[in-house]
Amino acid sequence: MLTLSDITYRLGDRLLLDKAGAALPTGARVGLVGRNGTGKTTLFRIITGDLSPEGGSVSLPRGMRIGGVAQEAPGGPETLIEVVLAADTERSALMKESETATDPLRIAEIETRLADIGAHSAPARAATVLYGLGFDEAAQQRPCSDFSGGWRMRVALAAVLFSEPDLLLLDEPTNYLDLEGTLWLYDYLERYPHTVLVVSHDRELLDTCVDHILHLDQGKLTIYRGGYSAFEKLRAEKQANLARQREKQDAERKHLQAFVDRFKAKATKARQAQSRVKRLEKMQEIAVIEDRDVQPFSFPAPERPLSPPMVVLEGASAGYGDRTILSRLNLTLSPDDRIALLGSNGNGKSTFCKLIGGRLEPKTGQMRRSSKLQSAYFAQHQLDELRMEDTPVGHIRELMPDQPEARVRARTAQIGFPAAKADTPVKNLSGGEKARLMLGIATFGGPHLMILDEPTNHLDIDSRTALVRAINDYPGAVILVSHDRFLIEACADQLWLVADGTVKNFDGDMEDYRSLVLGGAKAARREKSGKQEAPASGGKAEDRKGNAQKRAAQGPLRQKLNLAEARIAKLTGLIEKVDEVLGNGAAFARDPEKALLLSRQRAELAEALGAAEEEWLSLSEELESA
Repeated sequence: MLTLSDITYRLGDRLLLDKAGAALPTGARVGLVGRNGTGKTTLFRIITGDLSPEGGSVSLPRGMRIGGVAQEAPGGPETLIEVVLAADTERSALMKESETATDPLRIAEIETRLADIGAHSAPARAATVLYGLGFDEAAQQRPCSDFSGGWRMRVALAAVLFSEPDLLLLDEPTNYLDLEGTLWLYDYLERYPHTVLVVSHDRELLDTCVDHILHLDQGKLTIYRGGYSAFEKLRAEKQANLARQREKQDAERKHLQAFVDRFKAKATKARQAQSRVKRLEKMQEIAVIEDRDVQPFSFPAPERPLSPPMVVLEGASAGYGDRTILSRLNLTLSPDDRIALLGSNGNGKSTFCKLIGGRLEPKTGQMRRSSKLQSAYFAQHQLDELRMEDTPVGHIRELMPDQPEARVRARTAQIGFPAAKADTPVKNLSGGEKARLMLGIATFGGPHLMILDEPTNHLDIDSRTALVRAINDYPGAVILVSHDRFLIEACADQLWLVADGTVKNFDGDMEDYRSLVLGGAKAARREKSGKQEAPASGGKAEDRKGNAQKRAAQGPLRQKLNLAEARIAKLTGLIEKVDEVLGNGAAFARDPEKALLLSRQRAELAEALGAAEEEWLSLSEELESA
């Protein structure tokens, strides 16, 4: 059990943690929530020992392994699979020692320990984690230096997940993932065998992957059972109960004070008055939970709505230079459509957004756009376009050059920067505030179409809820690219899948797409419909494609089978070496204890060999069935 006792920590003049305490049960999956800036990351660093609190203590079970995503992403010449495998330091050390060890006793010890920790199946496990986070077999063999910072952060996440620490600390793990990687991570965390503490503003993760919520608010920690929705309900009930108690206390306080004021000067009532004064002094004020107001988002409506259709694509293709990214595009966008784009990163979602938004012309085919169509495009990389030394009101003033200062400041406040906040330099704004400002600038002119690419990054849960309200209140069309399932389900009424070089309507909901991503789409549909689906026949091309998919699916099985065969061969060789030593009768005479120990080691190796053979047989049958 992880126990936090009276933790106190200050950052400058701010008291982030005020004698905060909580106990996390072993094996619990805990979501750490709280407004941005309350000290969640600071608490992580105190648990890992990177920061020392000014008061209190952290108690951990002896020998507990703590793991978190490295702050610096790997970027050397090592391949992705090598980086992930190296995260298991014990396995790496034993594998290295096994290459040079000559003492049969030590060799047997190494092999026994490697078998205990599943070392020989580690490459297959590492490959599975990397594949789940978006790296195919070819990518896993490329050096880290080939990838951008965001992709390397995925490798860092894969490394800590593969190492399976006893306490897994994750700080906003979905920030660098696409929707497909996020869905895979949900599934992985649901099955994680040890304790997890995760900071996240992803409601879906906090509802499906955790069984406790640890709330950090006003320097205090409170733990609740259940996911985020249960936490919200319990906290609302607690808030209402405290408010009722506060009202009763205020009424009693008022009654006591009225008695004191009326009778304190009368000798016959002096004792009773004094008694009530003491009661007033002893009465501890009930602190009501205060929710700070979240500044709403506001997207201006277009001055004049457009007649449908707004955009029509007929046999269109898109790409860059001689390279075609998307083709066979036959789609229609209406003025009130709410569409979420699905598909792995690299499949062409950004290319499609640029095409629809008028930033890219089709290479072939036709695209008809309304001549009066105004579109707004928001993506996280645009935050770098903000002037760091300027202020929010300075950015808005540039868009309203002929307007009086009062009107400029009113519009800046409407975007979410009232009063003094409007004059804060951008460099001093939080990530969420920068995103809010960029959204306000992008949508300033009242567009007919908003294209939002990962708009929830850096936003806390309450701000995400405010964003959902604003999107749903906005009367124009919306195209969403997001890894936030809650946002998609709350705002989108159509799902378009970007895959296989084209974009088409996805016939299903987010649960169907989750099943598809995790490899069980057909089974999920059969269970849902309650009937068997007839196999579709699409000719030789479809057959080839199906066979290729089967071979790809069988790849991990074949890899596991090869590893099992190699392990059987190695264990057989070691048993032969031990038998050779034991076969020398002089060994018993010189050192009977060593001979006895070798006999025991030989039995352990034989047991490991039997298990390896069983695994080989099981994998062979599984591959044959596949």
